[in-house]
Amino acid sequence: MIIAEFDDDISIDAAKVKIKDKVDNAKADTDWPNLDNGSKVEPNVFELNISEEVPILNINLQGNYTTQQLKKYGELLQDDIEEISEVKKVDILGVDDKEIEIAVDIFKMTAAQVNFDEIQNAVKYENMTLSGGNLVSQGSRNNIRIVGEIKDPKELENIIVKSYGGTVYLKDIAKVSFKEKEKTTYAREKGSEVVMLNVKKRSGQNMISAIDQVKERIEKAKETYLPKNLKIELTNDQSSRVEHQVDELSNHIIFGIILVMIVLMFTMGLRNSLFVGAAIPLSMMIAFAILSALGLTLNTMVLFGLVMGLGMLVDDGIVVVDNVFANMKKGYPRIQASKIGIGEIAWPVISSTATTLMAFLPFALWPGTMGKFMKYFPMTLTVTLTASLFVAMVINAAMTGGSMDIEDKNVSKKNLKFYTILFLSFGITFAFLGSKYTYDNTFLRGIGHLLLISTGLMWLYFLKIYQWTQDFQHSFFPRLEEKYKLFLAKILTKNKAWFALGGIIGLLFFSFILLGVFPRKVLFFSRQHPQSSHRIYRIPTRYFD
Repeated sequence: MIIAEFDDDISIDAAKVKIKDKVDNAKADTDWPNLDNGSKVEPNVFELNISEEVPILNINLQGNYTTQQLKKYGELLQDDIEEISEVKKVDILGVDDKEIEIAVDIFKMTAAQVNFDEIQNAVKYENMTLSGGNLVSQGSRNNIRIVGEIKDPKELENIIVKSYGGTVYLKDIAKVSFKEKEKTTYAREKGSEVVMLNVKKRSGQNMISAIDQVKERIEKAKETYLPKNLKIELTNDQSSRVEHQVDELSNHIIFGIILVMIVLMFTMGLRNSLFVGAAIPLSMMIAFAILSALGLTLNTMVLFGLVMGLGMLVDDGIVVVDNVFANMKKGYPRIQASKIGIGEIAWPVISSTATTLMAFLPFALWPGTMGKFMKYFPMTLTVTLTASLFVAMVINAAMTGGSMDIEDKNVSKKNLKFYTILFLSFGITFAFLGSKYTYDNTFLRGIGHLLLISTGLMWLYFLKIYQWTQDFQHSFFPRLEEKYKLFLAKILTKNKAWFALGGIIGLLFFSFILLGVFPRKVLFFSRQHPQSSHRIYRIPTRYFD
């Protein structure tokens, strides 16, 4: 094996051309190996894309049929699935082609005075279609072809191997049988042999779309040309992993909203916490729209960037809403407090967002192959945090200017009963319609679960959380502020301020010393167990039952 490395600025096509040129130059040398017929050995230079060689879906065919019958059904599915533009090819495993076996009896062959070359030449020249020239008839020229190819294996038995000194047929010295080749691939599902179809997608195509189309083709095939008692199982569905990651992101967004609102309820009340909670889904929707317009797909780094940005995009909204809340406590009207509050912190918020983005900028400047992989991370964070800045400065400003209130109120019993009936009825309906027993729709199921969770949180707020928030705002937090003031007054008076500064600097250098004494092991990616593995074994067939 010869390994050639190229710089990252050279495209794959250009690298392939350079390799072919070097191979052609080497092939022109006099010491280049030749075949038995005198022609030179032709090396094969081709592009190998690993993503196109890993199957994204396995289709297992099983039933009360022979492997050859299952293979015919698999070939029908193969032709149907390969018509999908996202699919590159479909391989059939677990069954091999048939071959004709000529078992020669060495004793009969010796008695008939026939050698192996005569048998080989007889089979070779009898199984041949020849051109007989052309025939001019009634002004038209027609080509003549002598068809001699064997269609039935039984025809081989009547081939004449030797005609001088007595006619010897192949069936006189050998037994001809038509059977499967020696098994080279095995496909099993839960211990049972199956015929497996490996579906491989084209590079750069949407995996989820490809698998969805494959599933649609299978359902249509079941209704048309596949028998009813043919069992079809789908395994190694790679789209489920991507969908699981997207579902996890949705769960993080939902629980992020709930946790942010719970935390802010203790400082600003329920209504004002809704303003910050609304920034999460709004920022995410804007980010999805911009990423789609830029042509970015939901790959691993984009999802990682969205999850990372989820914890940072509420920062701008918290600062904006809290400052408007503080101005309203000073006695300003709602709209004026919103104008003054946002004007006071506009540049600090913009600067903090910009500095956060600059911290991730080196990822976009990373050269090489890893740079192409990691660039999606800062791009996603930039889009997400910019969207959160827009939501904080524009949408949150409109919300606070129209609905903010410094006095928090508990939910009335009348409204509680009304929203409980409303949320429960719609929640149970959506959860039932989205369940696996009906339409199996994750969106409907998610809406139903969210409404049911909201009902429980609403009752919890009415019974306990409201009282807890009031105690925190008017009792615990004021006492904590006073203690914090006394602590700052002690360490920032006279010479104590210099001791505090020196202690902080000392802790900084002490952390450097600890890092040198106890160095941390650096891993580019954390070690995790793989979700799937592909192995190719080449062992003698005698080890199989």
